[in-house]
Amino acid sequence: MSILAECPICRQKQSAKNRICRCGEDLVKAKRSKKVKYWISYRLPGGKQRRESIGYSVEEARDAEGKRRSQKRENRIFDMLPEAKLTFRELSVWYLNLKSVKRLSSHRRITSALNNFIKVFGDRKIRSVKSHELEDYQEYREEQDAALATIDMEISIAKTMTTKAFDNDLVDGKAIKAFRGVRRKLKHGANARKRKMTFDEYIRLIRVSQPHLKPILTVAYNTGMRRGELLGLKWSYIDLETMFIRLPANVVKEKKAKNIPINHNVHKILNSIPRAIKHDYVFTYKGQPIDTESGIKKSFKTACRLAGVIYGRDVPGGLIFHDIRRTVKSNMLEAGVEKELRDTILGHSLKGMDVYYLSISEQSLKNAIDKYTEWLDQKVAEVFGSVDQSVDQNKNRD
Repeated sequence: MSILAECPICRQKQSAKNRICRCGEDLVKAKRSKKVKYWISYRLPGGKQRRESIGYSVEEARDAEGKRRSQKRENRIFDMLPEAKLTFRELSVWYLNLKSVKRLSSHRRITSALNNFIKVFGDRKIRSVKSHELEDYQEYREEQDAALATIDMEISIAKTMTTKAFDNDLVDGKAIKAFRGVRRKLKHGANARKRKMTFDEYIRLIRVSQPHLKPILTVAYNTGMRRGELLGLKWSYIDLETMFIRLPANVVKEKKAKNIPINHNVHKILNSIPRAIKHDYVFTYKGQPIDTESGIKKSFKTACRLAGVIYGRDVPGGLIFHDIRRTVKSNMLEAGVEKELRDTILGHSLKGMDVYYLSISEQSLKNAIDKYTEWLDQKVAEVFGSVDQSVDQNKNRD
């Protein structure tokens, strides 16, 4: 521990024994005039350094240093710090209002998860929570029939929030210790989906979809783009001269720019969509941009019902929109598209030394999408005439 003196001119913090500051200020004279502010510096358990502003009296600084020295020796230092009284509810307000968090596309989901956590631990001081209490929370949520993946997400987000607070000196290491001992309820990969959309289902959905959904389905089935990438697609991202959709890093989940080749099916869709005057979004509903979180969930569910396709994440054999992305990658494999090209088009990270040695050209991506498109068009043509009657029957039934 040490006492530091802050120069009133350059604000440099230095040993209280210094008589002259590096800037040339006479510290002895400044101290007599009560212009020097004193600080105490010490290390917290775990090695993190902390400084506290005391005031303009060296005697008060010495008293504060002695007090902190005694508290540290008795392992009571955190009882005197402001963060010892911080609750999860107070911390969540700070965390959810961070610009870096508010920019996340998952901000709504993060808020929902934290709200569930706050219902139980909201008024608890962060440092007071133990690992066994977090495990009890897991059991409590499971008794409420919450999905295991949801329970793990709530604990994970609360842990991320607490770790962020630790990195910003709002809480100490003891606050995140409880989270480190909690195990996930869901085993890795246990809830991985395997559902794929068949060609028959694709055409039936296209035929019964609402006008705003149909082009989105077509582009998704030809490119493998995520729902958020599709609904956030802007005309400024589309390069028709080179026939590429160029997504900037800030709209891609991996936070890495992605270039997706445009085939003739996607090109036809883009040419059929009129541009809005007041915004730059490609896909709209009643002339307005579609909400990226759940804007097409209802219409996709309706289309599944009309097409006779089982819908739902937790329903046996159920289909969800994200399954289209898995379908595209599987179809590319069957079409003979190399793994590295599949990963690049869909935005999945390359593995191993491929990250450093592979430099995939745009021409290679075009060749890959042409190969996939030729295969896809042939497969769709094989079932094109076999679905008309089933679609009509489903429409009449409803």
